[in-house]
Amino acid sequence: MSDRILILTGPPGAGKGTQAKRLVETYGIPQLSTGDMLRAARSSGSELGERVAGIMDRGELVSDDIVVALIEEQLSQHPAGAILDGFPRTVGQVEALEAMLGKAGRRVQGVVAIEVPDETVVERIAGRRSCPNCGAIYHLVNKPPAEADVCDVCGTSPLKQRGDDTAEAAKTRVAAYHRDTAPILTHYEPQGLVRRVDGIGTVDEVFGRLSSAIDELEKAAA
Repeated sequence: MSDRILILTGPPGAGKGTQAKRLVETYGIPQLSTGDMLRAARSSGSELGERVAGIMDRGELVSDDIVVALIEEQLSQHPAGAILDGFPRTVGQVEALEAMLGKAGRRVQGVVAIEVPDETVVERIAGRRSCPNCGAIYHLVNKPPAEADVCDVCGTSPLKQRGDDTAEAAKTRVAAYHRDTAPILTHYEPQGLVRRVDGIGTVDEVFGRLSSAIDELEKAAA
């Protein structure tokens, strides 16, 4: 698959960010995270970046057309493809993405969904803590700091829980995923482009399943 444009999806807390970084190293294509792209655009000083900055400063959501324009700009610099992380989140965004790719004679080659039971997602999210100084991430059960509530990296204490990492907020985010994002799998499944991966296990185990899924998609596209 010479032009890998892969969508990596799954509920919040499924481990997409961790796995995307390993996929970048293995397959040699960049991860395009919408959050990272928006922050980079904001600081770039470009015309598009100034539009993004104005919208974010007003506390508004950046529209789909701007996000698609950012992805288009990034993909033009990466002819070998990219892993899309955090976009598309809705079927409407899928349609906007496909229209953009179609103009360039490109298309999505596969959609890999990391699947984790809802109750596990809530446990993962609610147990997360981060260092307010260096940003190191911990989990009360799966990755606790060596000394309770003290950052292993810089020694800062106490660790913090993000406002959207409470159990109630996690349940709301999971419900939004099922309502808005999961339908993109239904969109792509008739095309044979969806691979579902069990997200339970060690990072290495889940990565092995992801790699097998992507290799399977490559064979199907050959």
